[in-house]
Amino acid sequence: MAFEFHLPDIGEGVVEGEIVAWKVKVGDKVKLDQPIVEIMTDKATVEIPSPRAGTISKINYADGQICPVGQILLVIEEEGSSGKTAAPEHSPPPQSQIAANLPAAPVTAAPAARPAAIEVVDASAGRSRALATPSTRRLARQLGVELGRVPATGKRGRVTSDDVRGFASRGAAPAASASATRTAFAPVAIAAIGPEERVPLRGLRKRIADNMTRSTQTASHFTYVEEIDMTELVALRDRARSRAGERGVKLTYLPFIIKAVVSGLKKWPQLNASLDESTQEVVRKKYYHIGIAAQGPQGLAVSVLRDADRRSIFDLAREIDRLGDAVRNGTASRDELTGSTFTISSLGKLGGVMATPIINFPEVGILGVHKIEERPAVRGGQIVARWLMNLSISLDHRLVDGWDGAMFLQDVKALLEDPTTMFMEMV
Repeated sequence: MAFEFHLPDIGEGVVEGEIVAWKVKVGDKVKLDQPIVEIMTDKATVEIPSPRAGTISKINYADGQICPVGQILLVIEEEGSSGKTAAPEHSPPPQSQIAANLPAAPVTAAPAARPAAIEVVDASAGRSRALATPSTRRLARQLGVELGRVPATGKRGRVTSDDVRGFASRGAAPAASASATRTAFAPVAIAAIGPEERVPLRGLRKRIADNMTRSTQTASHFTYVEEIDMTELVALRDRARSRAGERGVKLTYLPFIIKAVVSGLKKWPQLNASLDESTQEVVRKKYYHIGIAAQGPQGLAVSVLRDADRRSIFDLAREIDRLGDAVRNGTASRDELTGSTFTISSLGKLGGVMATPIINFPEVGILGVHKIEERPAVRGGQIVARWLMNLSISLDHRLVDGWDGAMFLQDVKALLEDPTTMFMEMV
């Protein structure tokens, strides 16, 4: 019997998925629960198992194509079949069979804490998307409406066709104008003038590209760079490493930087915020979920260290290490890759001198941490060797003034240069 397997509703409001890689081809025999395809949704990359044993007779979507939830993904001829078509399979595979793999950049909604009107940006997905069906997206494009600006009335926060029509009828000219401006340029074909290799832009790389484009076209970026004298913190960390080792903790400088950043965010709440474009309200968050941007095996990922303000230095170090392992192994869950309110990007020993990091939309700030190196400095009229590090912070000028951003980084600088004051502020 021919069994039509429809792409199941994996949950979390997913409406479509991109085919990353087929693990089978037409004519292959498959067993029950055998992995057959990797699909990337707006939430994560999932591995879909076969719901039946039999032979693959038809595959309807190629690598890189988008399959809406509920559409026929493939057809399986069950063993001993008579050629008749079985009832379609709509139920999702067991959760234990779905392995959430490494997602992309940025992403950043705090479930339960953020108002539903704010569009969720998933780091695991690497791009920002309103929840909507393909037909609704098509209608929005036709009307020149940016879906991220449309208040959603559908189930699970989905934007409906009526939402789009209503938004357009109310004269959402700014959104339509901005959208038209961004899509005014026709795609440019790159002519071949020598040997080359062409790699399809799809999967995680495309989601990263989409997310970065969305951020730079929406947020008004500006970057401020400051030099930090880390000499006192270097000495403190060296003294604490033995005690940390006794507790099985790998102590880096990042937990101290996170503590200083959280202290600064409490003093300058406009940096721990997002702009709800649908209501034109600034949402200042009272929770501190710090995103840690790092390179994973499949690309850029932002793991989320939740409630950083409530954690000790050692606890932060443990969680950073655990999340780092999960990202590198591709086992990080969606909750571990979404919900950040402010992001830190650290390149460690490769940190360079400065950068202009791109904001993890819809956040309004991202801090770039550069390498610590011994350099000459003037202290008390004398040239001395000091451990110096640069910090580069990019901010959204729509919500954060240059003076506020500079003062935030000055407060972070003061805590890092005199770490004893950092501990005095701890709860």
